[in-house]
Amino acid sequence: MKNSDQEIVTNPKKKTFFHSKGVTYFDKKTERAIFFILTIAMLVWGIFTKLGF
Repeated sequence: MKNSDQEIVTNPKKKTFFHSKGVTYFDKKTERAIFFILTIAMLVWGIFTKLGF
């Protein structure tokens, strides 16, 4: 017999980020994507700086 109080309900539409009490929280996949894009941007910026642009 299942107790309805002990059932775990999962939300199939999980948000990629949410804001609570002045802090923005990201899920793991979104955080990795943001930092990957920032890393690539810094790499390109460094290459342009070395080339004198």
